[in-house]
Order: sequence, then structure tokens, then C-alpha cells
Amino acid sequence: MPGYRCLMVIAALLMPLHPASASEVKMGDFHGAIQSEKPDWFKDSFLDFEEDVAEAASAGRRVMLYFHQDGCPYCAQLVSENFADPELKAFIVDNFDGISLNMWGDREVVSIGGQDFTEKTFARALKVQYTPTLVFLDESGKVALRLNGYYPPKDFRAALDYVAQKLERQISFAQYRIEQLSNSDGKLIAEDFYLDTRDLAATIAGSNKPLAVYFETADCQQCQTMHQRILRDSATRKLVTQASNVQLDISSTQPLKTPAGVETTPAEWAQALGITYTPSLVFFDRRGKEVMRISAFMKTFHFQSVYAYVLEEAYLDEPEFQRYIAARADHIRESGFDTDIWGYESFHE
Repeated sequence: MPGYRCLMVIAALLMPLHPASASEVKMGDFHGAIQSEKPDWFKDSFLDFEEDVAEAASAGRRVMLYFHQDGCPYCAQLVSENFADPELKAFIVDNFDGISLNMWGDREVVSIGGQDFTEKTFARALKVQYTPTLVFLDESGKVALRLNGYYPPKDFRAALDYVAQKLERQISFAQYRIEQLSNSDGKLIAEDFYLDTRDLAATIAGSNKPLAVYFETADCQQCQTMHQRILRDSATRKLVTQASNVQLDISSTQPLKTPAGVETTPAEWAQALGITYTPSLVFFDRRGKEVMRISAFMKTFHFQSVYAYVLEEAYLDEPEFQRYIAARADHIRESGFDTDIWGYESFHE
């Protein structure tokens, strides 16, 4: 089936009872874009990463690549909440050389190994889907850790500690984080659309829907925000209920069968998948292949957009998620509805 079928679903969701002519539809407004500048304490790099890594290593630091884009509110949150925090700033300055990269930029980049790119082709080569994306390089230029999306300060500090202590040589970040995240009491927040099953292979086989697996923990503030703000939005729920949805506790040791038919437990599977943040959502297509993730803090518009991207298999024709969501926002606005990429409420149903 052709790509961008998501626009057909969106059109159906937005269709008024008495359609107006195109000339009568007023273009919706766009809200939520926030400009930000990289901190002045970031390195002024020539973007030759072998040189950057060597300079950082000689000073006892590591390289932190920061992919951003204009108007990105999650990038602005990283700058205003994380980079501006005095304790976090001091720790980063002591342990890392920050280098800023515009994911749509045209500056020349020389990667490890001497291969030439521009900023945007380098971002494409690394399959950057979210901004901010942070890539931490070790002393040999290899990736020590990658964060796809915005991590709130407490979670971000855990990542910084992991890389600064060079713990990737001893333990995966998933194992490191799951041990931290599992130290909580209480129950997960239930939803009426969660399926009561632990046989995900049978769920895939018995349905023509994609599967979304929610990895959560009890007493998780960001999980509460997802349930109380994002999943209460009616337009979000219309999209969510078009998929099969299963909730897992990352600390659970109950039997589980993965979409591939592997017998395991949620705790073991979360580690195998590299889950490092809660809530994380992992999406599988109708054949049980992983096709997309939400693995960092996200608000309503982007949460909806991931579901739409997966439901309509738009990834088959548009592998760059950021281009897809730009088209989705334009389509919603052309239908006469406002779009807010940094709010919790939709302006459409």
C-alpha cells in the first residue's frame, strides 16, 4: 500500500459533518515552536571528529554530539532545563566537550575514519529521528551511549554519570537503568485499551493491527503524565485504539512470549531491547518486526504522530520521521485546525 496513508486517516478524523469548500477553510495556526541557542560553553568545533575526540581524550573528557533543529521545543527544554542547571552544567563542562549539529545543516563534517558528510547527511546516516539526539563518543570514537529524544534532568544525569564513569565497558546502559528504574513500589496505571495477554506472538498472529508495547514502572512521574495528559486526549485515543496495545512492567519476572516467539520475561526483554527510560513504547508491524520507538519524554502531537506513522506504515516510503511530522502538521492546519507541537491538548478530534 502507498506511503503517507496516514494522511487518509487524519483526513477521516478531521472530516466535518458538512464539508466546506477549500476556499472556505481557514488555515489553522501553528503553535509550540521554540527557538534556542547552543550554550556558549559548547566547543567551537571544525567538525573533524577524530580531532575532537583526541582533544577531548587528552583533557580527560569525552565528546557529546548534540543534534538539534530550529524551533524544536524539546531542544529548547534541554537547553533551558538541563544545560542551564548549574550542577548539570558544571558536570558536563568537566567531563564532556559538547558539539552542536543542526540535523538539516550544510556544514561539512568529517566523521571517524575520515568519511565526509554534511550535517544533514551525517544525521541521516545515523538515522536521527528525534531532536534532541545526543551521541556520546568514547576515546576511540565509538558510540558509548546515544539518547534519542529529551531526557528530564534526573534521567539525563543518570546518562551523564554512566558515560563519564565509562561504565559501558562493564554494563549496558539498559541494565544500569533498569536496575535504577525497578526500585519502585506501587501499581502501574491501567488503561481500558491494554490487552490482557503475555503471548505477543499470538497477539500479532491473531490481528491485522500493529502492536505497541508500553514499558512502564510504578511511581513513574513521566508515566503518570502520559496517562493523565496525553492518553486523556480524545484524538490520541482514536489513534491508539487502532493498534493492539500491551503494558509491561520492566521489573516483572512473569513469563512472556515476544512477537518473535521467544520465551522470556518483561525484565529480560526490556534489557535485550535496550529500554532505558519509562515510559517507552516499542512498535511492531503486522509481521512482528520492530518499526518505531518512543524512548524519551514526549508530548501529545509527537505521540500521536508516532502512532499515525506506524498505523499507516508511512515509514516504508518516508524513513525520516521529522519530514513526516512536518507534513502531518501541514495537513492538519490545511484542514482548518490549529496544531500545537508543545501542548497536551489537540485542536482536532
